[in-house]
Amino acid sequence: MDRNPALTPEVIAGARAALEGDRACAIARNAVTSAGIASAARNPQAAALATTTFDIQLEQGDITDQKRSGRCWMFASLNTMRFRIMRKLGLKTFELSQAYPLFWDKYERSNWFFENVIATAGKPLADREVAYLLTDPLCDGGQWDMFRSLVKKYGVVPKEAMPETFHSSNTGDLNQHLTRYLRAGAKRLRDAVAAGADAGELARIKSGLMDDVYRYLVICLGEPPASFEVLIRDDANELKASGTYTPQAFFAEFVDMDLDDYISVINAPTSDKPYLRSYTVKFLGNVVEDGGVRYVNLPIESLKRMAVAQLSDGLPVWFGSDVGQSFLRADGVLDPAALDIDGLFGMDIEAGLDKAARLDYGESLMTHAMTLQGVNLDGDGNPTRWRIENSWGCDRGKKGYDIASDAWFSEYVYQVVVDKKYLTAEELAAYESAPVELAPWDPMGALAR
Repeated sequence: MDRNPALTPEVIAGARAALEGDRACAIARNAVTSAGIASAARNPQAAALATTTFDIQLEQGDITDQKRSGRCWMFASLNTMRFRIMRKLGLKTFELSQAYPLFWDKYERSNWFFENVIATAGKPLADREVAYLLTDPLCDGGQWDMFRSLVKKYGVVPKEAMPETFHSSNTGDLNQHLTRYLRAGAKRLRDAVAAGADAGELARIKSGLMDDVYRYLVICLGEPPASFEVLIRDDANELKASGTYTPQAFFAEFVDMDLDDYISVINAPTSDKPYLRSYTVKFLGNVVEDGGVRYVNLPIESLKRMAVAQLSDGLPVWFGSDVGQSFLRADGVLDPAALDIDGLFGMDIEAGLDKAARLDYGESLMTHAMTLQGVNLDGDGNPTRWRIENSWGCDRGKKGYDIASDAWFSEYVYQVVVDKKYLTAEELAAYESAPVELAPWDPMGALAR
């Protein structure tokens, strides 16, 4: 018999009949239609298991808030750096400017975009890579390697030296109008290439475009300081630091971090990314002269081992994850058992795909960067729960912190940034090998989109 693809009255009648007398379905329907899926599926036992005291627990200071912006990667990076300043100067809290790297990232990323437009100018607009470049050339997202490039070139400044503006905290309109300008610039450059422009003419056009980008960013974000005065006092009003600094000098003296020692380790258990290999993502970057990103792909237990080692040495860990999965936002709990979706519906919804399949089929990818600030260990030294510093303000979760089970770490953490000294010789050699280039739309580049 030929297969009928249509949803016939007989098919619908069968679906109705299958639910007749299904008491569990009726109860679930009443709960979901009244309160919604998340409330009906919430597991209070999982929420209750989220401890707020950890075997290893770093104290960070006031929780930061990225507000209506996609700067999580910047906030997580700056939170690892301000921790060093607080420890060095004996401060209970301190904050570095998040508007400062935002300015330079938008500026550098515009230049990165124009260079890629020139490099692909011979391809048609319908080419998938060209279409990808034009889709979202100026998003807020980014990667650790991109932040490292910004800091190496521009340093960091205290928040007082370049405070938040309306559009650093609300980047939607900033991005919308500047993106339109960048696309118009892309057309000018592609038209010039098609008309036979030489390298000098293309450089002249791009220079004018970049001058306008700088003007636009100054109007929206203020002009980044070339130097600034520093006066830092502790809670006892004791002067801890003073003087005039450039952003680079401030970073060198107070953060005192060898940026090149910190590298990205990912866990992508898909068949196209063998472990113990290094990878990069095409078109992913910002500072042209510093190149793109590099990861080494390792089993998830290696990421846990490195994270525990760095926390044990008293330093926080930047990490990237799919934060929207199995998340009780109000409770600040991340746990695969937190929401019993499959039990509520009586279907294999969450159980239908493992971690590799979720990546392959577009169900999961890196969406948010945060900072590990603590971990609980069992009797054998294995992690059981993780303490997470978020950047969504102090009025959510556990006073701005979230608690993740180790099972959630296994399923939804994709990247950690650690000192390369925690890698074995074999792992480090893999990182330093020539990277395999992934497609621009690969899920391992998603945090920067």
